[in-house]
Amino acid sequence: MFRGVANLNLDAKGRMAMPSRHRERLIESCAGQLVITIDRDPCLLIFPLPEWEQVERKLMQLPNLNKTARSLQRLYLGHAHEVDLDGQGRMLLPTPLREVAGLGKRVVLIGQGNKFELWDEEAWTRHRDQWLEEARGSDGDELSDSLGSFSL
Repeated sequence: MFRGVANLNLDAKGRMAMPSRHRERLIESCAGQLVITIDRDPCLLIFPLPEWEQVERKLMQLPNLNKTARSLQRLYLGHAHEVDLDGQGRMLLPTPLREVAGLGKRVVLIGQGNKFELWDEEAWTRHRDQWLEEARGSDGDELSDSLGSFSL
């Protein structure tokens, strides 16, 4: 399970060091093999290869004559890049993906259970503050049925 928030820097080549608390798990679970793709939000998704393969199978099972399904396949599968952690726990983020996500030098890595999200630091702060404000103003009445019984 990947959790927590880490503020990181990209080097001049577009490499990012995976926080040490996640490296060992990634080496054990996927030999440091990861897949990076874009998201509908302005961020990147980073999956251990075995987790990505499950997502990929589900995406490929969607009916590609359905316009929404085809768009999801194009976004997630079409932009997927395999990367490996190097001996120092770094990964090279492909330039086209960095550009799509608007990543600058300062980034934020957010653990999301089976994957990570990688955000530009300013974009993350803006979105996080917006989500917090929305949550504070919400009384929970607009939760979908699937979230209606969720409690913290």
